[in-house]
Amino acid sequence: MSCWETIADYGLRSLGIGERLLPRSDFTLCQQVTLIGSGMIWNIYFGTLALITGFFLATTVALGKASQNRWLRKPSEWFIFVFRGSPLFIQFFFAYFLFLSLKSVNPAFGVLTAAATGALVVLFLNTAAYSAEIFHGALQSIPRGDVEAADAYGFTGWTRFRRIIWPTMLRLAWPAYTNEAIFLFHATTLVFFSGFPALQQKGDALYYANYFADKTFNPFVPYPIVAGYFILLTLIIIGIFGLVNRRLNRHLPPERRRRPRMRTMVIR
Repeated sequence: MSCWETIADYGLRSLGIGERLLPRSDFTLCQQVTLIGSGMIWNIYFGTLALITGFFLATTVALGKASQNRWLRKPSEWFIFVFRGSPLFIQFFFAYFLFLSLKSVNPAFGVLTAAATGALVVLFLNTAAYSAEIFHGALQSIPRGDVEAADAYGFTGWTRFRRIIWPTMLRLAWPAYTNEAIFLFHATTLVFFSGFPALQQKGDALYYANYFADKTFNPFVPYPIVAGYFILLTLIIIGIFGLVNRRLNRHLPPERRRRPRMRTMVIR
């Protein structure tokens, strides 16, 4: 089988398109690159949807935490504390068994036991909590002069938030938020290693890398392939977020523009 035939057979294998059976012997480099790349579709799916939806919840929770109203502030603080204080792996594990319990009560909840929906909910809540803390810190860092200038111009309520508070918050938070986006995509590799099963062996990149490592007893080929794919994905994220960062800071002189910087995270 040529490499092009392998790509045609396994290029969309993670979505259930193409060959149903995985290779069982005589593994080639092309098979590993193709199948692991196919699994990256799930990582991109989880990361993209969780990031987009979590952005709006994070903004709401950050505003709640900054509120003077105790009934808004306390739930926001506890939401951030719970999801930032517990490991993501444990969140996947407990969420899956919670969804199974809900399914036994009402079969309509069965959709949440699938990784495509249940794991997405967990990632959505997790990234919202981390992003909310970033946005809250940015809210606290907004120069007082900006707010006073908005008041002087007669901006109040939603108009002041939309035209002054929110853009300034994003500009200050964007470098840290870029790192959160990168870590979120890396965290998607935990989905099929926690509680959510890979139905019909339709898993993500790390799932297929682990399959090849188990079959060949050689982890030094599939795992570097996964790392290569994620390095490429990280460069794409940095490029996209860099364009947004340039847009947010377009009114500042070049020497005052904050650039996203990659920072390490001990545990997620």
